[in-house]
Amino acid sequence: MANRTTATALGRRHPLLVTDDPDLLDDVLGIAERSGACLDVASDPTAARSRYPAAPLVLIGAGTALACASANLPRRPGVVVIGREAATDPPWSAAEAIGAEHVALLPTAAPWLADRITDAVGLGNGGCGRVVTVLGGRGGAGASVLAAGLAVTAAQGGLHALLVDADPLGGGVDLVLGWENLDGVRWPALAQTSGTLDAPSFVQALPRQGQLSVLSWDRGDPAEVPVDAMAAALDAGREGNQLTVVDLPRRFDPAVMLALGAADLALLVVPAELRACAAAARIAARASEHTNVLALVVRGPAPGGLRAREISKALGLSNVGTLRSEPDLARGLEHGEPPAGRGRGPLAALCKRVLVDVGLAADWAKA
Repeated sequence: MANRTTATALGRRHPLLVTDDPDLLDDVLGIAERSGACLDVASDPTAARSRYPAAPLVLIGAGTALACASANLPRRPGVVVIGREAATDPPWSAAEAIGAEHVALLPTAAPWLADRITDAVGLGNGGCGRVVTVLGGRGGAGASVLAAGLAVTAAQGGLHALLVDADPLGGGVDLVLGWENLDGVRWPALAQTSGTLDAPSFVQALPRQGQLSVLSWDRGDPAEVPVDAMAAALDAGREGNQLTVVDLPRRFDPAVMLALGAADLALLVVPAELRACAAAARIAARASEHTNVLALVVRGPAPGGLRAREISKALGLSNVGTLRSEPDLARGLEHGEPPAGRGRGPLAALCKRVLVDVGLAADWAKA
C-alpha cells in the first residue's frame, strides 16, 4: 500500500486526496508513492474540511466532487478532480461546481498528476524555516505584541525573520514596530499573487531593518488576504527566513485556516480573566479544527486570582508560558520602540523560550 498520512506533520503539509472509491484511492496513492510523496486521505467532505484550506494541492475523486461542492468547502486554488477515461459521464460539471482548476482522467493523466503532486510537495516543504502563528483569545489580548516580539527577538539573535500581518482590521503590525514610514511592498500589492514567489526578491522588497522583514497593510481600505497570496507568502517566508511569524485575526477565513494548518506552533494568547477565558474557549475550538499544534500563552495580571494552570485545564491546551505585566512595554510602544526591542523583560524572556521550543537556537541561546 502506498504512503498516506491522516495528520499533517509539524511544518509539513501534504496534498489532500478526497475519495470514497477504493480503486481510485489505490491508483492515486500508487502515483504518489512513485513520486516519493505522502498524501492526506479523507473519505468525504466532512473529514476533509479541516485540512482542505491548508493543503498545497487537493485531489477530489469524481464520485465525491458533487458532495464536496454541496458541503460549501471554501473556494481555493490548486483543486484537481480525478476521474477515469472509461467513465460514461466525465466529471466536468462537478469540477465546475467545486471550482477545480483541472480534471485529470486516468490512466492517461497519470504522468501529469505525478508532476503536480511532486510540484505541490516541493512548494509546501521546500523551505526549512519555522512558522509560528499568534491568535488572540479576545480583542486586545496582546497577540500582535507577542507576534512582533517573537520576530524582533529572533532577528536580534541573528536569525532571518519575517513578520506577517494577516489582520486587515488590526491597524497594521508595522505600527507596532514603529515602521509605518518604511518603504516596501505591502499586502495590497500582493493581492493578485498566485503560485510561487522568488524568496530572496520577496524578502528584499518588504519593509525591513537588519534581519527582520514585515508584510503588513497600507493605510488604504482593508481587504481580505487572498488564500493563494497567503500560501505564496508562507512558502517564500519558509524559503527565505528561519522564522515566519503570522499575526492572525479572530475570524477564520481561508487564509487564516491555511496559516494555522501550516504552523509549526500556533499560540493562543489569553488574558487571565474569566470572560477572556470564555471567549478564548470558542476561538480555541475553531482553531483546533485547523491545527494540532495549538498552545496557550497566559497574559497577566490576574485581577481575580485566576491561575495559568486553571486556564490551561479549562481550555484543554498546554501552557507554553505566562506573560507577566510589563508597564515599560506600553510606554515603549507609544514612543515607537518595538516589543522586546531591548532584549530583556518578561516579553523578551517568553519569546526566547518559545523560539527554543520550536528548534531555533539564536545567538542568545548559544551563549
